[in-house]
Amino acid sequence: MGNRLSKIYTRTGDSGTTGLGDGSRVAKDSLRVQAMGDVDELNAVVGLILVEPVSVAIRDCLTTVQHDLFNLGGEICMPGYALIRKERITAIENQLDSFNEGLKPLKEFILPGGNRAASYAHLARTVCRRAERTMHALNHEETLTETALQYINRLSDLLFVLCRVLNKDAGVPDVLWNNEAN
Repeated sequence: MGNRLSKIYTRTGDSGTTGLGDGSRVAKDSLRVQAMGDVDELNAVVGLILVEPVSVAIRDCLTTVQHDLFNLGGEICMPGYALIRKERITAIENQLDSFNEGLKPLKEFILPGGNRAASYAHLARTVCRRAERTMHALNHEETLTETALQYINRLSDLLFVLCRVLNKDAGVPDVLWNNEAN
């Protein structure tokens, strides 16, 4: 690892710019910084899930996801740099299949809710979708790796399945959308 942070404030961002990992400076409201922020926010929400009582399998899965998200943020912070490997997409697909095996097939749409851990997972899923949208918008201007874009897409699918698993593990039914409620 390079420099350690011994001084937290630098005053270099006071004018509305921030430094990227390659040393360049960009506006704080640029798509790149928005994408980095969305990925960082997603990592924080995954942390909320992890303070809840979850199974070892989910804890191990999401701990790895947090490291992946830190790498993804680093990849976005350093234009032209690749940190997310294709193997991580395959691993998430395998985890998705494994977690989904124990669930009943869906017949209705699911509303966010259930127990607290599942609710946090729903929040993480929505933040993940926002991060994906921001990353695609950035990709129209500056190329991101195909692997990074695939990873964030698979992750939102994994988070959706984990919502259902967390509710099932807690003995709480998913909250089903009722079209007749209107």
